[in-house]
Amino acid sequence: MKPSVFLAIPFGKFFEHKIAQSYTLVPAEAKGEAEALVTIGALTTGPAEIDAMPRLRVIATFGSGYEGVDVEAAKAREIAVANTVGANAASVADLAVGLLLASLRHVTAGDRLIRAGEWRGPNPAGLLFARGLTGRRVGIVGLGAIGQKIAHRLEGFETEIAYHGRHRREGVPYRYFGSVLELARWADVLVLAHRADESNRHMIDAAVLEALGPDGHVVNITRGSAIDEDALVAALENRTIAGAGLDVFENEPDVREDLRRLPNVVLTPHLGGGTREALGAMADAVIANLDAFFAGKPMPGAVG
Repeated sequence: MKPSVFLAIPFGKFFEHKIAQSYTLVPAEAKGEAEALVTIGALTTGPAEIDAMPRLRVIATFGSGYEGVDVEAAKAREIAVANTVGANAASVADLAVGLLLASLRHVTAGDRLIRAGEWRGPNPAGLLFARGLTGRRVGIVGLGAIGQKIAHRLEGFETEIAYHGRHRREGVPYRYFGSVLELARWADVLVLAHRADESNRHMIDAAVLEALGPDGHVVNITRGSAIDEDALVAALENRTIAGAGLDVFENEPDVREDLRRLPNVVLTPHLGGGTREALGAMADAVIANLDAFFAGKPMPGAVG
């Protein structure tokens, strides 16, 4: 008999068809019978959700994040947890660089002007004399699979790269800073690529944004909780920093109106891992984790 799997959200016909070849998908009303749960990191999977599934043996997240999963509660029930770290890294890194370029070079501002029938607007110097990417000091927060791919891409733009993470990484050529604040004082661009959880909620606060400075830009492709949005809006309004590129927000899918109306921020609706290649790779990684677990082998993406 095929192991039973409950999908916490609709993952689309492609994934459902693919996983159904090896597993029995159970509907919401029968989730208590499921041995495996496939979910996303941002969705709460705490003690209540776990207790509602008495036969649950493994939780697999579709994506690298697992901040919504109460790993300790899962461990208490001897439930394994796995993610798909690295499966979408290339696609997320591509978007991070795109957001950075769009913010630095006022791509969306120029687009709005053209669509309004204008050319360079009342302040052409703002478009023509912006600082470019070449020669910038780029600070990457989190040098995991995504952070390293961002760094490799930005090397091609002749930037200087440094990073902050929970631990210093051996064998990388980039300077390490022991705190985000120290990194921001050195950098004039911050790119957030770390694993977000309650321990680093609002890591990017008013002090970090002030340290980044008036030519600074921040790009976030990890989780909206990493940035204090009140502080960010104030910094953008007051020109404490020059701009931001955001793919994630604190209260997705609701994006606050004062952030949406700012001209010096580029916004995308959590598209980072949303390419055909990345979604296919994450689907394969979820199934590989489940296959390994039910075969009694180590899961490639085991957490903890």
